[in-house]
Amino acid sequence: MRKTNIMVCVTQQKTCERLILNGYRLVEASKGKLYVIHVVNEKEKFLENVDDGEALEYLFGVSKKVGADLTVLRSKDIKKTMIDFAVNNNITHIVMGTPPNNGEVESPNLGLKLQTALPNVEFILL
Repeated sequence: MRKTNIMVCVTQQKTCERLILNGYRLVEASKGKLYVIHVVNEKEKFLENVDDGEALEYLFGVSKKVGADLTVLRSKDIKKTMIDFAVNNNITHIVMGTPPNNGEVESPNLGLKLQTALPNVEFILL
């Protein structure tokens, strides 16, 4: 059985804690490695309001508690950055939230595009 490497994709919202905890449960069951990432479009303002910074700090703490690092990346091409991260870290599973339809960075098609680009990765949408 190959080692399980789980990538949890978070936004700057405290509600993403549930994604991290689900990823942690999967890692615990498989003795794998957990990666938590947040990719920001470099054209957008980062941590525009105080809540964003507070939420990211909170998620950083949650990640640390479960033995994962929270990686924040800035990119012109969010999808490519996520794919590259997954390939470089031999990711076997990706945990993502189901995105709201409010024009956020994680468009409803992002998960689908990632699945197409990473056919050997199992996707868990919560």
